[in-house]
Amino acid sequence: QVQLVESGGGLVQPGGSLRLSCAASGSIFNIYSMGWYRQAPGKQRELVAAITSGGSTNYANSVKGRFTISRDNAKNTVYLQMNSLKPEDTAVYYCNFREVKAFGTMDYWGKGTLVTVSP
Repeated sequence: QVQLVESGGGLVQPGGSLRLSCAASGSIFNIYSMGWYRQAPGKQRELVAAITSGGSTNYANSVKGRFTISRDNAKNTVYLQMNSLKPEDTAVYYCNFREVKAFGTMDYWGKGTLVTVSP
C-alpha cells in the first residue's frame, strides 16, 4: 500500500525556477530508485531524472545542467529542482518510485503535477 503525493507545480516564467516534491505516504520495503517523468501534449512520457538507492543519477539530455534530482530517504521523499525553465519544459510531471521485489520490480506513480512555463 503506497501512495505518492506531489507538490510544487505551477506557472512560472521562462528562466524561472520551481522545486517539485514527492513523498510516499506508505512504507516501501526496498526502493531501487526514485524519479521524475513528464508528458507534454502530443508527446510520449519520458524520463526526466532518476536517482538510485546507491545515489547515482540519470538525466534526460534536455535537462542536464538545469535540473537536479535529490532525495531524503528518511522521509521517502524525492525532489526535482528545476532552474532556467523553458517553455518546452511545460508538461505534467509524474513522480515514480521503483521497489525491488523478489522476482522483479514494482512501480508506483503519482497523479502528476502540471508545470507551465510561459511569459
